[in-house]
Amino acid sequence: MPYIYEMIDTIKKYYDDLAPTYDSNRFENSYGKYIDQQERIFLKLVLEKNAFKNTLDLGCGTGRFLEFANHGVDISPRMIEIAQSKFPNVAIKEGSVSNIPHPENYFDLIFSLHVIMHLDLEITEDFLAESHKKLILNGKLIFDFPSKKRRKLINYKSENWHAANDFSMAEIRKMTENNWKLKTYNGILFFPIHRFPTWIRPFLGKIDTLLCNSFLKEYASYIIVELEKK
Repeated sequence: MPYIYEMIDTIKKYYDDLAPTYDSNRFENSYGKYIDQQERIFLKLVLEKNAFKNTLDLGCGTGRFLEFANHGVDISPRMIEIAQSKFPNVAIKEGSVSNIPHPENYFDLIFSLHVIMHLDLEITEDFLAESHKKLILNGKLIFDFPSKKRRKLINYKSENWHAANDFSMAEIRKMTENNWKLKTYNGILFFPIHRFPTWIRPFLGKIDTLLCNSFLKEYASYIIVELEKK
């Protein structure tokens, strides 16, 4: 267990230091905008189909998706400061994916986007268990992660903890089969947008989205899933 706390401390310091430039560095370029748009579409579709009362953005960062939640949790105090300044009416607390500072059976939706990718298998299992506790029966959990099939295809090797946690859908099904029902899943970012000239990137958007919803979805860069608590 000590290595887990050490890992969490490392991630916390990393995002505390990154907080002031996080938005401009990560999601104001064409690569980040593609990811944001496709995650946003998926999230909106789930929200439109349900009437959620208590919604948690877990790992809310600087508030990229807080417009869709009335609660936020993040590990980084500096990220929380920025998020709170943007969304003063959202209740944001310091916590983690394995320690959500709210009562059990409280939320009807928890979403955690671009978070699990930085953890490991053990903490991912803790995240699933903790989310299950904090959701009401039939509550929804949405999260994304790097696709193992895509990474094997391109022979991707992570250099450190950053974005090192990947899964296949077969692994996700096995991890969740006892306590969750898999509702749906899509791909996120099929094309390596950052390798195309800037002028052509906008034209690839519709094609990219189609491929991310096709039978090839598991070969997108990321996979986003919707689970329902049993």
